[in-house]
Amino acid sequence: MHLKIIIISDTHGNYQALQKVTLLHEDADMFIHLGDGERELYQLFNTLPWTERKFYCLKGNCDYSQDMTLFRTLILDLPYDHKLLAAHGDQFQVKFGTARIAYEARQNQADIVLYGHTHVSDCRYEDGLYILNPGSLSLPRDGKRPSYALLDISEKGILPNIVFR
Repeated sequence: MHLKIIIISDTHGNYQALQKVTLLHEDADMFIHLGDGERELYQLFNTLPWTERKFYCLKGNCDYSQDMTLFRTLILDLPYDHKLLAAHGDQFQVKFGTARIAYEARQNQADIVLYGHTHVSDCRYEDGLYILNPGSLSLPRDGKRPSYALLDISEKGILPNIVFR
């Protein structure tokens, strides 16, 4: 058994990109949108109602509506004794580095931390912590193509990947 999680961030109104990735990974166990995408998430849930039960949605610094329940920080217990902390990242000043969000993850005994906000993909393992930023599906700022992340968790371990479109 394994858990397949798709991580998306910073779609900023690009509904087509969000829908395409969602439909491409219909078999995913869950989706996590790390923020700055509430308008297109609302559209996705109205167009494809089955998606709403699979999504965890975080509030980004550009998400202003009160229509959806958005998490500021999300902590999830996962199979095989793994724990995930996710946040948009602005509240941890991730544009200046990941030390604060990594500290928060460790304080919550998480071994996986997800963040967005920078529009720059990041996938690394550091001192027992998987650090993952999927980049942006619409406005990447790292000179690369738009991206999202795939996180596979099984009894063999954690396998994070950045997927460029």
